[in-house]
Order: sequence, then C-alpha cells, then structure tokens
Amino acid sequence: MLEPKYLLEEKDRLTESLTKRNYSSEQIEVVEEINNVDRLRKDTQTQADELKAKFNKLSSEIGQLYKSGKRDEAEILKEKNLVLKDKIKFLNEKLKNTETKKEELLISLPNVLHSSVPSGKGEKENELVKEEKSLMPKLKNDALPHWDLAAKFGLIDFETGAKVTGSGFPFYRGEGARLQRALISFFLDEGRKHGYTEFQTPLLVNEASARGTGQLPDKDGQMYHAERDDLYLIPTAEVPLTNIYRAETLKEEQLPVKLTGYTPCFRREAGSYGSDVKGLNRLHQFDKVEIVQIVSPDNSYDTLKQMVEYVESLIVKLELPYRILRLCGGDTSFASALTYDFEIFSAAQKKWLEVSSVSNFESFQSNRMNLKVKSGENKPHLAHTLNGSALALPRVFAALLENNQKENKIILPKVLHNYMGATEIQLDETAID
Repeated sequence: MLEPKYLLEEKDRLTESLTKRNYSSEQIEVVEEINNVDRLRKDTQTQADELKAKFNKLSSEIGQLYKSGKRDEAEILKEKNLVLKDKIKFLNEKLKNTETKKEELLISLPNVLHSSVPSGKGEKENELVKEEKSLMPKLKNDALPHWDLAAKFGLIDFETGAKVTGSGFPFYRGEGARLQRALISFFLDEGRKHGYTEFQTPLLVNEASARGTGQLPDKDGQMYHAERDDLYLIPTAEVPLTNIYRAETLKEEQLPVKLTGYTPCFRREAGSYGSDVKGLNRLHQFDKVEIVQIVSPDNSYDTLKQMVEYVESLIVKLELPYRILRLCGGDTSFASALTYDFEIFSAAQKKWLEVSSVSNFESFQSNRMNLKVKSGENKPHLAHTLNGSALALPRVFAALLENNQKENKIILPKVLHNYMGATEIQLDETAID
C-alpha cells in the first residue's frame, strides 16, 4: 500500500507511474477520489472533535449543577447533551465509513514505479540489460523437447499426475526426482553460503499475510483458496517469509534480514494455453527456492543489484545461456517498484523461459504489513523489502534436459555432480513411455 506522501506531496509522480503502467484516465482518477475521501475524513474528524469537546464541557457543567441542587437546569443541559451524543455517534459512524472507503481505494493502487522502469505495454517491450549466449548448445535437428526427453528417460510422468490430480501437477520419478532434489539442495546451499537463513515455511497463509505482500486483492483469481478454513495456498515462499516480520519493528543493527526457503508453489495460471503450458513450461504446482531481504531504505537499490548478481551466479554455475531484462511498466507486477527478469534459453523449444524475477518493493509491502525499522532514538520508519526466485525449478529442469541431451544420456553440469552422485543421466530401459 502506498504511503500518504504519494497522494499529496508526490501526486505527479504517482500519476506518471500509473500512466506508465498503462492505466486509463478513469482509473487514474482514483487518486483524486482518495484525496476527496481523505478531506471528508478530516472534516468529519474535526466536527466530531468539536462536538466531543462541547459534550465534555456540558457534562462537567451538568455535574456541577446537580451538586448545587439545580436539578431543573441540569436536566435541560442533559437533553442538549443527548442531542450532541447522537450527532457524535453519527459522525463516528461516518468517520468509520470514510476510513474504510479510503483503505479500499488505497489498496487498489499499485506501487509507484522506479524512474528507471521503461514504458511499454507488455513483455515484448521489456528492456534487455544483458545477454550471455556463450553456452548456447548446438543440437541436432532431431533434438527432443523436454517432455519427450522426460518420457524417454523416465523422469516425469505427466499422465499419472493428470489422473491423480489434474493437468499441471506432474509426478517426478527416479532420476527426475533426484534431479529436483539436487537442484533444491544446490540452491539452498548457495543461499546459506551468501548469508541467507534457511526456513521451512507453512504452505498455507491467512488473508492478512496474502494482503501484506500484495497478492490480495490483485492476484485473488490466481490463488488457491481453502474456503472452509479461509486459508490460501502460497504462490511463492515470499509470502510466508516476508510476513514473519509483519507488525514488527526491527532495530537498525538487525538489518539486513536475509531469508531463503524452498517450497512447493501453487498458482491457477488462468488463461494460459498452447505451447506455453506444454510439459514443464507452466504448472499449477511447482518447486521454487526464494530469497527475501528486509533492508533500510537507504541501500535497497544496492541490495537489489547484489541480489541480481547472486541469481546470475546460480545460472552461470548451471552452465545455461541466459539474459536479464528490466521489466517495462506494463509488465511490472502490482507490488513492485522495479523488477529484473532472468530467462534461460531452452534449445529444443528454441525459446527463452523465465526462471526468476528479482524485485524491489520499496515500502509498499512494509506499509501494508506495518513493518518498521528503528535507529537509535529516532522515530521508527518503514523498511524496504525485496525478493527473488533463486531459482524456480521447472524451466531450469526443462533447459537442463534439452540443452544437454545426447542420444542415450543427459550430461549434468559440474555443480550438480556431487549432489547427483553422477555426471550424467543414462537411458533407463524401464522408463515409462
């Protein structure tokens, strides 16, 4: 949620940001509507305070009159006070309604974009920051996409997943399950080496947590909701990890807070279709290791740079061709001020696949969560939060298969040899067709 300064002191910046996000003029009018509601709230508060002061003064006078034996005069004033009491009750109700209305309008506004975010309507207009093609594989014309390789080597069973649960919920088996575990362990170990504290988190969160990090109400239709218990399956470990510090005030010396965790993630992925959803390209349940940092506003963009470099180092160690994109306004998420996407090249599909987003949310999440930082005797202020995928597994798994395929084996990158206890995955004659 935005801080009040953006509605008053930095209204032009907010309007410019909404325009860059391709909001219509009608949608942008919500800013003025919020300001109008806030003016009404302030006027109502002033009226209520004035009437309360009159009520308290009359109450004191009534008490004195009763003590003096002037009962008739006291009763007259008491009648006036009853009228004041009704008016105060009405104003308090009006005040509550205006505060609720303001909250509803505020929570509908996305974060203010960083000045470096380029204009654009969608992913085709994202800005290329870096491209590393030195490890681009040269495959034969009959190279197989990962779904065929997964079947050939007996690594993934999509059909049984569809039978047991539904489309987008695959079974990993044998060396496929081992490769998943190896990647998870590698990502977590790398995180710990870089100072991140490892967590195992709940896979369901309450509404307050989902609202705190901005998934609700923006991604309501994308989240799985256990209605009976009013809990939400997490779309990313970012949600439980960041909410560890909801409604808390950290000391400056506790920063930076660096968290990492592996979780399955759950997303409806409504509206996806065609080749984009084939195989591992887009799943309803997938594994991901997440990194989160809570930092001072003074150095959050230095932290973002460090996190981008860290994610890049993971991809380099996996020996995959990659590129880094700065997302344009139309493709930047609701809660983010600035996001960098990482894509790796999937050689058999001949396409780039997103495997990570690294974002700075500035104070947007911390304002929703009431997450503050206190330095010495200074007044507490909102922290900045950041997060990134480090990494999402399905498309990494897909690219590793496709880019490293040989006729009867799949070569593993050196960094996974110890985790797998092998240098390659060999053809299993008992593989599921």
